[in-house]
Order: sequence, then C-alpha cells, then structure tokens
Amino acid sequence: MSKYTSFPEPMDDHNPFQDPAVTQHSSNTGYATLDLYNPFDNTTTGPPPPYEATPPSAPSVPAQTPPSRTTPTEPRNYGSYNSQTAVNATTAELLKKQEELEKKARELERRERELESHSLGPGASRQNNWPPVPSFCPVGPCFYQDINVEISQRFQRTVTIMYYFWIFGTCTLLFNLISALAMFCVDTASGVGLGLAILWALLFTPCSFVCWYRPVYKAFRSDSSFNFFVFFFIFFAQVIVYVIMTIGIPGWGFSGWIVSLAALKTSVPVGAIMMINAILFTAQAAIGVFMLKKVHSLYRQTDASFQKAQAEFATGVMSNQAVRQAAANAAQGAFTAPR
Repeated sequence: MSKYTSFPEPMDDHNPFQDPAVTQHSSNTGYATLDLYNPFDNTTTGPPPPYEATPPSAPSVPAQTPPSRTTPTEPRNYGSYNSQTAVNATTAELLKKQEELEKKARELERRERELESHSLGPGASRQNNWPPVPSFCPVGPCFYQDINVEISQRFQRTVTIMYYFWIFGTCTLLFNLISALAMFCVDTASGVGLGLAILWALLFTPCSFVCWYRPVYKAFRSDSSFNFFVFFFIFFAQVIVYVIMTIGIPGWGFSGWIVSLAALKTSVPVGAIMMINAILFTAQAAIGVFMLKKVHSLYRQTDASFQKAQAEFATGVMSNQAVRQAAANAAQGAFTAPR
C-alpha cells in the first residue's frame, strides 16, 4: 500500500499561510483597507494609495430666524394667489346658484297661487284689492286684480303695459288740467277750457279703466271673445279721442298743438307748458295705435271668434239674475193678461 501512497515527512510539512500567493496580499498598515482596494483590478500597475482618514466635521446648524408675528391690521396669508382665486370663483358660483334657486322658488310660489285661484272656480268670491285704498277710507276696493296670478305668463307683459298706459293717460289728463289752469291765470277768457279740462280728467280716468282696461284684462284672463270685442270697440273710440286731444281744438279743453302754439303769443312760459302737454298727447296717441295693433295680433293667435262672443253674450245675459227675473215677470204678465 505504501507503494501507491506516500505521505510527506514531518520535516516537509509547511505552513499553508506562508504561501507566497497569500503573503503577497497580506494586510499592510501602509496600504488602504479592503473597501478601497479591488484585487481583481489588473489595470493598476502599482500599490493602491495609502488611506487618509478625514476628521469628522461638526454638523452644520441652520440659521434660525425669529418667527414673524402678524399685526391685527395685517391680513393673514392662508394660501397662494391661485387658491384665493379658486375660493372667489366658488363663492361666485354658489351665489349664482342661490339666485337661481330663489328665482325658481318665486316661480313655484306664483304657480301655486295661480293653481289656488283656478281651484276657486269662476263663481268663487275673492277679496277685492284695487284700487288700493287705506283701511280708514269709507270706500273699499272695487275690483280684484293680480296680473301675476290671473293672467297667463304669455300675456302678462301685454296686460302690464296696458295698465301702465292707463296710468300714463291719467297723468296726461292731470297735466292737461294744470296747463288749462296756467292758461286761465294768463287769460281769464279761457275759463271754458279749464272747466272742460276738469270734466275730462274726472270722466276719462274711471271710464277708461272700466270700459277698455278691464275688458282687455278679463279677455286675456279667461280667453273671452266677448271682452275682446268690447275692448276693440271702445279702445278704437279712445284712440280717436287721443288724436283729437293731440290736435287741440280751441275751446275743447285739450292743450294740443293748435292751442299751445296760440298760447305762445300770449305767454311764452304758459305756451311752453302747453306744448309739453301736446307732446304727451302725441305720444299717447302713438302708443294707443301701437297697442291696439298688438292686442289684435294676440287676439288672432287665440281661439276667440265672433260666434264665441255671441254665445258668451247670450250665456251672460241669461245667467244674470236680474235679467232672468225680468223675463220671468214679463212672461207671467203675458200669461195672466186678460184676453
């Protein structure tokens, strides 16, 4: 067996750590540590540079600035300019939505009142509210009027314009009375004109409201053909009177163009006042013609007709208690009369 296996002699036993391949790379205090030395780097021809330890530097302490305090009058900055702009835009949007909601609430309230008024029926009694007189007045309101409730939204603007046109006509008649009074103060021979001016102011103010404004109001309220025809007939006559007022025939009590131009020869201030009145009469006549055409165009868009007007007139006459009682008395008298 010793023929095939040979062991080294004790004298031949050597230290494996003394191998030149190990001792060549043994640690040396003059060289750098292993974390700086790469034994597999064959590009270096010489030993690595010696390790130089750098002394630790003290950590830098940031400079502390004293906290700034805001004065009571100084505004606080809670965000950037962009964030403040976004807040303002959101606030404006919320206000816009609030206005829209309030508008819808008013519209719903108007519709609710309209439904309540329709639910009362045509024969139901409503509390009169026009003319608006104080409670201590012995004479109370004579009519019930609420354009936003009784008139359809499609015709509310037209009825409102007619109402303000009646007010404008009333104010024009009162100004005509002032013009006639001024003329009477200058020329006492014009007392007839002053008396007629008083008469026209007292006559046309209530009659125009009852005779043509109330019919057009009821015509648009209930789509009444009869009231439409009453309005057309009376308002056409009213427009003719407006033209006569504009002309200003002497002695008729209207401060139109003829009377006002003649008054300039007597007194320039009085003539100027009467010319202003003539301008108001001219505007009144022009607006009257325009509104007559406008109401007629709206009438053609409705279902009103002359046949319906006749039927409404017959129904209204027969439904009147006084007429029915008079007809019954006449029939009874004819039946009981001796033959």
